Amino acid sequence: MLFPAIPPVQPTAILSALPQEQRGLIELLQQPRQITHAGRDFWQGDLHGQPVVLALSRIGKVAAATTTAALIERFGVGRVVFTGVAGGLAEGVRVGDVVVATDFVQHDLDVSPLFPRYEVPFYGKTRFDSDGALTALLFKAACAALAQQGLAAHGFAAARVHQGLIASGDRFVSGAGESRALRDALTEAGHPVLAVEMECAAVAQVCLDYAVPFAAVRVISDRADDSAHVDFPSFIEQVASRYAQLIIENFLRML
Repeated sequence: MLFPAIPPVQPTAILSALPQEQRGLIELLQQPRQITHAGRDFWQGDLHGQPVVLALSRIGKVAAATTTAALIERFGVGRVVFTGVAGGLAEGVRVGDVVVATDFVQHDLDVSPLFPRYEVPFYGKTRFDSDGALTALLFKAACAALAQQGLAAHGFAAARVHQGLIASGDRFVSGAGESRALRDALTEAGHPVLAVEMECAAVAQVCLDYAVPFAAVRVISDRADDSAHVDFPSFIEQVASRYAQLIIENFLRML
C-alpha cells in the first residue's frame, strides 16, 4: 500500500536587525549550515525542535524587503518573525519595555495628492496587519521572557509588554522635537503609534504579497528623543540581545 508523502515542515524565518541580537540564537542552532545568497548570510538549522532560518534584515526598508523576499523565495519559509529594538513614541512606552506589533505603517510614505498620506499605492491600505496567531504567541513569549530576564538588575523592574502599532521609516528618529512631531502627525491621521523603527512595515508588505504570516517584537532601547544615542551599545549587549533570545526560544516552544 502506498502512503501519501508527508510534506516537509516549512522553516520559521527569524529576522534580526543587529548582529548582537542574532549571535545567541546562532550559537544555539543544532546542525547549523551557513548559506550566502543575495549578498547575505543565512543560517539554517534546528532550534528547540523547529527548523529555522536566521538572517539579518540589515537597516532600512529596502534592505529588509530584499532579505524577506530572499527568505521566502530561496528558503521557502512558512512564517517570518522579527526581533529588534525600537524607539518609544507613545506615553507610557519606556526604555526596557517590549512592543509586540499588531500592525505597521510607513511614517515617511507620502504620495499625496495622488493617494492619501501614508497610504501605500495600489494596496488600498495604510496599515499592514501582523498575523493574529503569531502575534498572540509572541505576546505570551515576551511576557514569559520579562519574568525570566531578571530585569531588576538592569534597572527595568517595571518593564511591560505592549501591543499596538509600530511605524517604520528610512530615518533614525533621535530628536525630541522630531519624535513629538511624528507622533502627533500619525495620531492626528488616526494612527496612534507606540514605537518607531526602520524595517518592519516593509517586511509586512512583502509577506502580504507572498501570503506568508508575519509578526514582530521590538524592545524599547530609547525614547526616540535627544537621549536616543545614550548607552545604546551597552543596552543592546546586556538587555536587548537577551530579550531576543528568550522571546524566540519561548515562541518556538509554543509552536
